[in-house]
Amino acid sequence: MKTKALCFLFLLIALSTQVFAKGKADKGDNEKKTQNDEWILCITDFDVSSLYAEKTNISGMVIKNMIERFNAINYRTRISPEYAYYEEHAWTHEKTTAAKALSAKLDERSSKIYLGEPEWRYKQTIASLDTQIEDLRLKLEEVENSAPIINKEPVFKVKNASTDTSFPSAPKSGAEVRFCREQNADAFLSGSIRDFYGRYLLSVKLFTAYTRSYVWEDSLIFSHDDLSSVLEELILRMIIVLSGNKPSAITFVTEPQDALVLINRSFAGKGDAAIMEYPAGKVTITASALNHDSYSFETELNPGELTVVNLRLNPIEYGNLDIMGNHNGNVYHGALYVGEAPVTLRLPSSRMEYIQVENSNRKGLVVFQTPSNPEFDNSLSVRMDIMPKKGHLDRARRHYYWVWGGTWIAGIAAWISYYTFTNISMAITSDYNATGSYNDNFYKDYYGTYEIFTGTLIALGVVSAYGIYRMIRYIGTSGKGTVPVTVTGRKK
Repeated sequence: MKTKALCFLFLLIALSTQVFAKGKADKGDNEKKTQNDEWILCITDFDVSSLYAEKTNISGMVIKNMIERFNAINYRTRISPEYAYYEEHAWTHEKTTAAKALSAKLDERSSKIYLGEPEWRYKQTIASLDTQIEDLRLKLEEVENSAPIINKEPVFKVKNASTDTSFPSAPKSGAEVRFCREQNADAFLSGSIRDFYGRYLLSVKLFTAYTRSYVWEDSLIFSHDDLSSVLEELILRMIIVLSGNKPSAITFVTEPQDALVLINRSFAGKGDAAIMEYPAGKVTITASALNHDSYSFETELNPGELTVVNLRLNPIEYGNLDIMGNHNGNVYHGALYVGEAPVTLRLPSSRMEYIQVENSNRKGLVVFQTPSNPEFDNSLSVRMDIMPKKGHLDRARRHYYWVWGGTWIAGIAAWISYYTFTNISMAITSDYNATGSYNDNFYKDYYGTYEIFTGTLIALGVVSAYGIYRMIRYIGTSGKGTVPVTVTGRKK
């Protein structure tokens, strides 16, 4: 009797254990695990190429100090943009994996149709595959409808903390994202150490994969004696950045309500926006709306504080401008065709505008500022001149440059001949004072250089005059078709 009671007791304990384990397993299955539970920092080898060989060991000392302090960081706080980056990355990976699995199972079902198996086996195989395909469809639908959960406070780790001397070289410009993928790191820290008048200049900068850019940089000057204290100050600032200090929050209210807002050149919202998290520091905010002046400014976001930005854009005032030409032609507002002259354009006031009127052989263009008073209807007459033949402007420019070069050459020749002539004249005078008579050879050289000097002066005058003519010709050709601006207005 006791044996039966003991057996029954053991059986009851075993069943209870299985039920408890099953319940615990079911509970664990229902709880969705977080992803990206670690945030990996890779430290690259610092650039010490400009230091003398006996000083390069300073790099190892600096990196070793940094690693020792970085190991004290336990977690990093992910702000909204960083969280969104990893969520999108993980979600895309899950959807791609589920879609590939479904596609492979569909291909497997299609291949089974042509195997020629017996009917009973064929039906059994197809039924099994249909069940699996349906399960994969449901899994893909579930993945598409539920975003993965990313760990908001991942564990901070230094990738190469266990090594004291082996560090990868910093990537070249443009290869930073690929370097992070190869190192399986979320960020990397690079730096350089240079000699600075007997001391050291240390520069460091941090690149993060989610921003695809360098997000922080700093520099300091130190010597061997104050290495510890100076590094302490720098590392404290770096720890704040690496651990993810309290994020800032920002929201904005715009007028008009459909204004588009960019923060650091990234789309932030339209009109009144919900509260968004951003890293602390300076941000550039730009707002724009149709028929309103755009506005851009810089502001400081403080850690743990909410910044409310009120943006009110000034409406643009428009006025009518009648465009007329002294000949009929097509009218272009900038590069946009707007009609045939005469045509009326509605343009914003007090803006620089570019208007061009042209037909088959005439063209006129003008750059002007629109009138500031929109209460008047204004008119602009564009004079159209015959367009120069193709290449005419290039030829005029080429001729002017050649003549300008020839003027320099003629001027140098005249300068050389002048000094040669004056030296010979001085030699004749000196010889006469010494001998009391003139030397015939000196006289022949004197008259020869005088003729050369006179010829170079004449050449310089001719080339200069021709250069002035070519310059006037070039200016006239290049300015052909441009006219003085005369805008006349009349009360509406």
